[in-house]
Amino acid sequence: MTLSVLIVDDEPLARQRLPRMLRGEPGLRLLPPCSDGRAAVGAIHEHHPDLLFLDVQMPGMSGFEVLAAMGPKNMPVVIFVTAHDRFALQAFEAEAVDYLLKPFGAERVQKALARARDFLAGGARRELEQQYAGLLRATGAREDACVLVKKRERVIVLRPDEIDFIEAYGDYVRLRVGQDSHLLRGTLGEMERRLKGAGFVRIHRSRLVNWQRVREFTSDREHDPVVVLRGGLRLDASPAYLRQLQQRLEAGE
Repeated sequence: MTLSVLIVDDEPLARQRLPRMLRGEPGLRLLPPCSDGRAAVGAIHEHHPDLLFLDVQMPGMSGFEVLAAMGPKNMPVVIFVTAHDRFALQAFEAEAVDYLLKPFGAERVQKALARARDFLAGGARRELEQQYAGLLRATGAREDACVLVKKRERVIVLRPDEIDFIEAYGDYVRLRVGQDSHLLRGTLGEMERRLKGAGFVRIHRSRLVNWQRVREFTSDREHDPVVVLRGGLRLDASPAYLRQLQQRLEAGE
């Protein structure tokens, strides 16, 4: 069986060195490497690789956040790559997930690859998902840490702190990110449950807002409540939801 392999590392030398080590191995098909976590999420969605060499420390989106964004059920077999994260090493060992500690040689890569082949041949998918779930718990990464939006051939990775507000839009929800809007199939209730821990609050039956974006509450000419975001955008609100929010804030929730 030929295995498709994706390498994700923000260091250019690592993206050159690891493929050189793997090219001599039989039964591998190397996919174009990725230089960051966001690109990795899109590549996983597009190519569905069998094996992933995933760097842990990357700016913008770490290897753990890639795992959290994809979710355990959608991840291929992962060999993590790290330079110095002792906590990560402990977590890998506890959850039986393999890793490469930089700098590593070809012999260590061959050993990790052999272990991945054995795991894939055994077909222990449920065990793998349990290991990933345990790794997320051990590292404090949450599966709701990112929102994935598919646009044609791309998968856009949105962090909750990038989203200004979310509103119901038929069978979809519309996410406002600066001047951009993204549609995602789902309900506002699902998004509220998913992002409540990230600071999103309901201000209307059809609208959630990122609390960190709120500048003030005010009223329009008809004395209907309005929430004003830091950028000046005004959103219609519901008196009942604002009262609930105010009571929660006063109670220190």
